[in-house]
Amino acid sequence: MDAGEYLEAAVRDVLTATEAGVDDRIGYAALLLAVTGALDEADRLVEQWLARTERPVSALAPDPVRARAWAMLFEARGGRPAWAEGLPPLDLDAEERAHAVSLRRAVSDLEGVLPPGPIAEVVKQVAPARPDRVRTALADGDLARWASLAGPRPDVATLAATRALAPALVAGADPLGLRDWAPACAGALVAALHERYPPELGSWPELIAEIVRLRGHGAGSLPRGGVTPEPRPGPLLRDRPVLPPPASEAAIRSAELRLGVELPPDHRDFLRTCDGLPADVVFPRLLGTADLRTENGVVVLAEPAVLLLSARHVVEVDPVLGTTVHESFRAALLQHATLLAQAS
Repeated sequence: MDAGEYLEAAVRDVLTATEAGVDDRIGYAALLLAVTGALDEADRLVEQWLARTERPVSALAPDPVRARAWAMLFEARGGRPAWAEGLPPLDLDAEERAHAVSLRRAVSDLEGVLPPGPIAEVVKQVAPARPDRVRTALADGDLARWASLAGPRPDVATLAATRALAPALVAGADPLGLRDWAPACAGALVAALHERYPPELGSWPELIAEIVRLRGHGAGSLPRGGVTPEPRPGPLLRDRPVLPPPASEAAIRSAELRLGVELPPDHRDFLRTCDGLPADVVFPRLLGTADLRTENGVVVLAEPAVLLLSARHVVEVDPVLGTTVHESFRAALLQHATLLAQAS
């Protein structure tokens, strides 16, 4: 398969397809990642899909083969991840027997040529039949031959559902050679999910709590004296992280007098929620009231000075990606939350 073409089409479908189409794309992509040995990336993608859509996980395994595929992978990895609790357990011995029969089933040379209906069924019965080479390769345990025959959209569900091969897949056999590409694939699809289903982070405590949660901070990892926000309940805000303490109105006003500017309302609301935030891998340290400063007529909002307040716009300077002008401080932090979800 062409990984670039596949990912471009998958991202487009996540952004524009029907809800069922999104579920199909994510279900296929998660299995594709799993059969490359990238189980952590498969888990990340499914978890983000669950958080974004809140649909039942059974939507990712709507047919017997996909359900069987996940069951065989779970057995091979020694247990189910937390996201799979909604998938019903299967009788693996019975599923293995049914799958073995399907792998050896002969196919008609006319299969798929005629539209479904009575005529197609009659023709199917009398037309010459032959073994399916792709499924036969799986029945023979030949991953290299399967990969060479799999085509532009490999049937990864049938592959993963082959019980004898599942342990090798979990161990990283990677028949399609996509292991190094897997993180980029998962990240792009997670970003597309966030764009289609933006998180409902209406209040500043909700937004900051989500950023802290995505950064991986626990309750004991932030300064003492922090406050616990009361966000709306939801899958993204379950952990209720402890936030740094807010700035007082006096501290905010003192900073404005020292800077000689009035801070935008949304930046004041940020400081009222938490007086700055520490740096992480994708964002600089956000300065609190005591550290805000001006340089050449602009207010420096971060350390290093890559986030600036100029003419009531927030300018983000990135040495690699260039300069981005955000309409507000909140918009910059929403973008940060999206990048964290993609990288988490």
